[in-house]
Formats: sequence, C-alpha cells, structure tokens
Amino acid sequence: MAANYSSMSKRKEHTKTTASPQPGFLERLSETSGGMFVGLMTFLLSFYIIFTNEGRALKTATSLAEGLSLVVSPDSIHSVAPENEGRLVHIIGALRTSKLLSDPNYGVHIPAVKLRRHVEMYQWVETEESSGGLQAYVLPVPAEVPERAAMARLGSPGAGEYTEDGQVKTGTRYSYNTEWRSEIVNSKNFDREIGHKNPSAMAVESFTATAPFVQIGRFFLSAGLIDKVDNFKPLSLSKLEDPHVDIVRRGDFFYHSENPKYPEVGDLRVSFSYAGLSGDDPDLGPAHVVTVVARQRGDQLVPYSTKSGDTLLLLHHGDFSVEEVFHREQKSNSLKTWGLRATGWIAMFMGLNLMTRILYTLVDWFPVFRDLVNIGLKAFAFCVATSLTLLTVAAGWLFCRPLWALFIGCLALVPIIIARTRVPAKKLE
Repeated sequence: MAANYSSMSKRKEHTKTTASPQPGFLERLSETSGGMFVGLMTFLLSFYIIFTNEGRALKTATSLAEGLSLVVSPDSIHSVAPENEGRLVHIIGALRTSKLLSDPNYGVHIPAVKLRRHVEMYQWVETEESSGGLQAYVLPVPAEVPERAAMARLGSPGAGEYTEDGQVKTGTRYSYNTEWRSEIVNSKNFDREIGHKNPSAMAVESFTATAPFVQIGRFFLSAGLIDKVDNFKPLSLSKLEDPHVDIVRRGDFFYHSENPKYPEVGDLRVSFSYAGLSGDDPDLGPAHVVTVVARQRGDQLVPYSTKSGDTLLLLHHGDFSVEEVFHREQKSNSLKTWGLRATGWIAMFMGLNLMTRILYTLVDWFPVFRDLVNIGLKAFAFCVATSLTLLTVAAGWLFCRPLWALFIGCLALVPIIIARTRVPAKKLE
C-alpha cells in the first residue's frame, strides 16, 4: 500500500494504492454464482413491482372517475351547508390560522401554516474517486522480445484499476473539503480522520412547527390536508436584529460563528422558510390560496372513501376548477404508473443480466467470443424483460379491461417473433 499527500488551501487530498491477487477462474465463478442469487431475487421483485403497480393505477383511476362524477361546489365557504354533509366537496379559499408560529430564540414570528428552521454545520466532507494519470497494464510477453515487451505496457488516462506483476492494483484519491451540511458527517468513516475531524452533534437542531388549526372560510382542514401544505418559501431576515451576542445575521442566515466570512469547522448557520401564508402581510404578500377536494363532515374537511376502496383527499396550491384538479391528479397517476413500470422493467433486465452472467464468465478466456456472448446475453435480457413486463401488465388489466389486456399480450410476443424470424435468414446466409 502506498500513499502521498498534498494540500491546496482548504482542500486536502491523498492517494492510496491497494493491491490484491488477481482472481482466478474458480473465484470469479463463485462470485458469479452469488450474483445469480441476487439476480433471481431482483427478477422476482420486478414482477411484484409491475403487477401491484397496475392494481394501484387502476384503483386510483377508478376513484378519480368516481370523485369527478360526485363532487359538488358549495355556494359559499363562509357557511356550512347541511345538504352537503358526507358529500365530496370542492372548495377554494385562502388559508387562515389561529395564531402566529414563532421561534423566540431568533425572534422569528410569522402567520403561516408551517415554519421550518433549517440548520447547517460547517464540516469536513470526503470525496472518493479513482486516481487519474496513466496507469500501467502489463501483458505477459516473452522476455526475449524486448520490443513487444515495451509495447505491452499500455495504459489509459484516468484508470483507477490496473494489473501489474500478477496483482490487481487500485488507486483511489481521497479529497477533503469544508462545506455547509444539514446532516452530521461522521468523520470516523473517513480514510484519514486526522486533521479532518467533525463534531458529533449540532448545538441547534432543525425543526418544523405546524399550526394546530387551519381553516378555509368556515371549514377546518384535517391533519392529512395540513400535511399537503408544503410550498415552502425562504423567509427574509433583513428586518430582524441579531438575537444574541454570539449570533450574527448576514443576509438571510443567522451565524453561530466568530467570523461568518471565514467560518471554522463546527460553526452553524440557521435559515427559515414558511409554507401556507395566513392572511395578507405587507412584507410577505397576500394569503396563500388553495383548492381542496374532500368530504364534508360538519365544519371539517376529511378523507372521502370511494367504492373501489381508495380515499380522496386532494389539495392543490392555487385556484383550480373541478375539472383542472382531477386532470392534474390523473396526470400525476399516469406519470407514477409509467415510472414504476420503467422501474420494474429495469429490475427485470438487471436480474436477467445477473442470472446469465455465468455464461460470460465461462468464456472469459476467449476475448472475441466473450464479447459476442456478452452482446447476445444483453439482447436476450432486453427481449425477455420487455416481453415479460408486457405480459405482467396485461395480467393486471385482464379482469377489468380484457381487450386491452389481449392487445398488450399480443405486443409481448413481438420481440419473440422478431427473434425467431431472424434465425432462418441467418441460416440461409
């Protein structure tokens, strides 16, 4: 093991080279066998992701269609209409809270649904990367041919791993910078903790204060709706004074530091943000307006249970009609569905790659043949993952939309048909 050290202002770095015996065929075969098990688990997990995602998507789409057909809009938000009791209602209005949210330690007071205190500490951060430069790669060449021996020493810029004298050597560069971080960076996990030690805790912690009661007109929002008020905006501290002799305000930060311009490791800085402004404020602007779709229960807005077993409790920031609200929800459901389908396909593709990796290992000694096998295995995994993903999606829609399921099932056969039709052509060639 070798290491060299350098320092440039506050950036420090060192490079470490480790050596290990080059793995033999049986060792690589054993590692591949372990990868096959991981691949099998990933392969099976992909079916669960895809199939349950289709059920979730269908339930959500059905619930949204039901909600759109039943929702009503009250004539006024300043009175509770008894005829809407238990019904799904669509309400638009400005948020209103009963009292100010505050942090007396810093003299912050604001009429809002949520007030967040964000604390960061100046800490050492380690970055690990493969070392740059020209790394040697030594090929076995007869000693009696010096020209070929010289040409055998090849390298590639930026390589972090290379083979030399029958050993696999890895060069790793560790860099150390000081940064503001909101989470504790454990310096005990650094490759070199000496000179880069961080405190184990922060003297001040981050927190979020939430108003206990939030209203739109005469209606009180349930806890689920209050949780959805998350449009946080930074709070300007320009009109606030330094709350304590040990705390200095610079811009929109409070610094626990002797010199905020040149902070030391362990110094803190604190900022604030808020969500859901309550009432008009001369400095912060008008009250925050939201659109809510929920069940009316007395003067409360609570979740609405649909016939499909789902719940509707919607809150959107801004003024939206009924059609716009449900269109936005349908779009969100579609994006989530396709995202999980892609995740399932990737998991299936990776699982198949890991399970078939053993075939690549068996021919690893033959470079040209090895590359051809690698291309073939990836093409196989791509086709099989695509077909099985489509078949799983079709199974999820079989009982509710059989024609769509049949069409998707037919699409699943396309990769297999294309692969089979290419075989006779190759034989004729």
